[in-house]
Amino acid sequence: MSSTLVWVELALGAGFGAVLRFLLDGAVSRAVTSSLPVGTLTVNLAGSLALGVIDGAALSHDVAFVVGTGMVGAFTTFSTWMFETQRLGEERQVARAAQNLYLSVVLGVVLGWLGLWIGGRL
Repeated sequence: MSSTLVWVELALGAGFGAVLRFLLDGAVSRAVTSSLPVGTLTVNLAGSLALGVIDGAALSHDVAFVVGTGMVGAFTTFSTWMFETQRLGEERQVARAAQNLYLSVVLGVVLGWLGLWIGGRL
C-alpha cells in the first residue's frame, strides 16, 4: 500500500469521486424540489451501497483502498450532510432535519448491508 502508484491512484480516484458527487448532487437537486437536501442524501446513500459492495467483493487491499477511501470517500460527504441538517434546524424545519438524519443513517446502514450482500456474490 505504500507504493507511489497507489497514492497517485488514490488522488485520481478522489478527484473523480468529488466531480461525480458534484454532478449527481446537482442533477438530483435540480430534478427534485424539496427542502430536504435530496442531492446530498442520494450521494451518501449511493456511497453506502458502493462501500458495501467494495467490502463484500473481497478486493485486494490496494484496490479497496483506492476505490473505497479515494473515490467513494471523496464522493460522499459527512460535512455537507451535517451542515444541511444544521441549516434545516436554524430555519425551524426540525422535522425535516430529523428526517434527514434518520433517512441518512437508517437507509445508509440498510444499503451498506445490501452492498455487502451484492459484493459477496460477485
